[in-house]
Amino acid sequence: MAKFELKLPKMGESVAEATVTNWLKNVGDTIEMDEAVLEIATDKVDSEVPSEVAGTLVEILFNVDDVVEVGQTIAIIETEGGEVAATPVAEVKTEASPVAEVAKTVETAKEVVATPDFSNSDKFYSPLVKNIAKEEGISLAELDGISGTGKEGRVTKDDILDYIKTRGSQPAAVAQPVKAEKAAVTSSGVEKQEAPKAAPTSVNGEDEIVEMDRMRKLISKYMVESKQTSAHVQSFIEVDVTNIVKWRNKVKDVFQKREGEKLTFTPIFMEVVAKALKDFPGMNIQVDGDYIIKKKNINLGMAAALPNGNLIVPVIKNADQLNLVGMAKQVNDLANRARTGKLKPDDTQGGTYTVTNVGTFGSVFGTPIINQPQVGILALGAIRKVPAVIETPEGDFIGIRQKMFLSHSYDHRVVDGALGGSFVKRVAEYLEAWDPNREI
Repeated sequence: MAKFELKLPKMGESVAEATVTNWLKNVGDTIEMDEAVLEIATDKVDSEVPSEVAGTLVEILFNVDDVVEVGQTIAIIETEGGEVAATPVAEVKTEASPVAEVAKTVETAKEVVATPDFSNSDKFYSPLVKNIAKEEGISLAELDGISGTGKEGRVTKDDILDYIKTRGSQPAAVAQPVKAEKAAVTSSGVEKQEAPKAAPTSVNGEDEIVEMDRMRKLISKYMVESKQTSAHVQSFIEVDVTNIVKWRNKVKDVFQKREGEKLTFTPIFMEVVAKALKDFPGMNIQVDGDYIIKKKNINLGMAAALPNGNLIVPVIKNADQLNLVGMAKQVNDLANRARTGKLKPDDTQGGTYTVTNVGTFGSVFGTPIINQPQVGILALGAIRKVPAVIETPEGDFIGIRQKMFLSHSYDHRVVDGALGGSFVKRVAEYLEAWDPNREI
């Protein structure tokens, strides 16, 4: 027999950790090679972690809702024979790693009768830090008061150990039970107990009350944070896309036969947006505190609706370097994988500007919310046949044209009306100047 350490795989350059959402296998279950063992989630995408070997699951090192860093061991699989390079059981249990310490402190924490509940904190704490705090009887308020030296001010293992050393003779804070009421401080400085918010109940007994799923909670959080962060302002412009509609109708069958891909309007619009961003690099920026980051690459996010009603934004990397064929392949691939839940965490990272097609649902235009930390998002309205004044050398006349609205939301902290308006106007100009004789 040999022991194999199943580690959290690398999921992209910008993804450093994930949350365990569901174990698909239990201890003692047989696992086939490449079979999914557990489900994980980053802040935007749900994924499965497959096994690299066949064997039996003998140990699970993280619980549901625990945050795991890339490269950490999450489970131990026992394999037949010695053909698999594996870590002996003794080494797994004695190596001085965060995983081993987590396993040890979890067992020790079970012996603590009054276990503090850190789920009410607005701060992130790793499983190791939380378990050390539980062991030492550190309350939530006490833990929140520790100054962190980790990424984004997070409390690290060294931070909490240093704090424990300097607590001196002060009595350890009494840990609150898991189901304890959340403490609040009144204006007089006296603590009062605030009962946790109960789930709403139906007054008439007929209303259905459903808790938000994990992704909807994240979307809700991000949307509120974006409105609180950016000074949203919008510019609208109507565009004549008659030439584009006629051209696409003429070439779409040939395109699909030759490339094996459908030619929708989305890659056409994405190509034009990428071109306009090269003209106005001031829209391809991000804000970090008092600093503006000018992004070198143009990575276009395309908002995609999921079957369950949620929304996700996969990213087309280096969109300005793709021709229309390449853009169509990228758009179709990301859209298909979004609908089937096959996106990888890195597929949603690194966007510098976002496009959302509200016209898909019949909306004429919309006022989209900026995808932080970007500074702009463009909404594409529905294409409609409308009567329009057509100017010719022989005079003006009324005709039927295909038109749509573009709605540009941008962050007024760093993008003024001149830039925001000029950018969306340039997009419109490129669309209206589309060559009806263009070769694919």
